[in-house]
Amino acid sequence: MAPSPAYALIATDLDGTLLRGDDTVSERTLSALARAARTGARHLVVTGRPAPRVRPLLAALGCTGLAVCGQGAQVYDAGGDRLLWSVRLDREQAEAALGKIEAEVGQVYAAVDQDGVEGLTLIEPGYRMPHPTLPAVRVGRRDDLWGAPISKVLLRHATLSDDELAAVARSVVGPLATVTMSGPGTVELQPCGVTKATGLALAAERLGVAAERSLAFGDMPNDVPMFRWAAHGVAMADAHPELKAVADEVTASNEDDGIAVVLERLFPAD
Repeated sequence: MAPSPAYALIATDLDGTLLRGDDTVSERTLSALARAARTGARHLVVTGRPAPRVRPLLAALGCTGLAVCGQGAQVYDAGGDRLLWSVRLDREQAEAALGKIEAEVGQVYAAVDQDGVEGLTLIEPGYRMPHPTLPAVRVGRRDDLWGAPISKVLLRHATLSDDELAAVARSVVGPLATVTMSGPGTVELQPCGVTKATGLALAAERLGVAAERSLAFGDMPNDVPMFRWAAHGVAMADAHPELKAVADEVTASNEDDGIAVVLERLFPAD
């Protein structure tokens, strides 16, 4: 099998991109990914979800290779059910970043994703999970969030929009953390310098695929570094304006098989 002359790696975000609103992947999109795979192209999930929250989805998709999780902080081997690489967010830096943000905007509500393939998502009082289907454990106070090493902190504010909260966070945290916004109600702090692009680059190196032969799909600002790394970035129809501004093209929405629309063009029928 000879890879497509253009793309040997297809990197897809999950929420709002590969997944429909009910956390499923359409038959049309599965068929388009299978068609690309027959040419030798590899599909790589690149998601903000931590590895434990991705395992069931990867199993359902039949993925046994690599996945980039936790906004690039984890490279997960689905076949071996193990992390090949992970970066932790230092507790003191996380608390200092939270303090700086709250000094500007008042109280925020926080959650954390613990590191590791069995890590939990812990939420403090007042925090609401943006994805109600994802499991989380409520703790009694903020100090209880730090009982085990974490990969990131998730933030919500009672009145500020995601864009407003992310903008304030970026303006004050400095080198303490990288600030991302990955979906409605999902502003996050992750280890400084870690993005989807850093995790994608590591995974692509292991797969032996250069950035010049990589195609990326996404819908939110956390996908911007991935688009800048890949040769071609495709934003979904309802993507955030910040991502559309750096995209090479815009496709249909995740509900309308936007990934399939592009792959069917790039990887013609057998």
